[in-house]
Amino acid sequence: MPEALFSPQSEIDEALLTSTLLGHGLPSEAEHHLWEASLFYHLDEIAEGHLRQAEALAPEHVAVLIGLFRFYFYKARLPEALQVAQRCIIKAAEVNNLSSDWRLVRAGDAAFGRYENTLPRFFLFSLKGYAYLQMRLGRTEEGRIAVQKLLELDPTDKIGAKVLLRVLEHMGQDDD
Repeated sequence: MPEALFSPQSEIDEALLTSTLLGHGLPSEAEHHLWEASLFYHLDEIAEGHLRQAEALAPEHVAVLIGLFRFYFYKARLPEALQVAQRCIIKAAEVNNLSSDWRLVRAGDAAFGRYENTLPRFFLFSLKGYAYLQMRLGRTEEGRIAVQKLLELDPTDKIGAKVLLRVLEHMGQDDD
């Protein structure tokens, strides 16, 4: 996967991105555009153009959605990143046979507690990105609801939702 778009600091690790379950069916031309986007990451218009071409070829493919999310996220284009995060949640719900409304998903609906299960993990990371972006955009209550759902689905907190909860708890407090 393209390094600039899929950096090691990302919440979604390399194993998730290279999974045959998530990478299956990506047209080679779309993959080429993802690579080109990574090569031109420093040139926003060119990189975004390649991402949009990949999206035109494979609009709902997980690799394309993740590429778009990361591009907008790391470029601090948070409203656009949030839109893609919402698309990721819908796609993750679809591939996991979950409700399209993440609020209705329950812990027993998928193997959320088993970190090695790529598809449920994709759902959790998508929801975590959504929660974080809601918080960053000042929609703290929606962020809190999403974080609480994450902790319900992943009570051992393998994906680190408690960090977001702590941030929420400290918001508005003076730094002494």
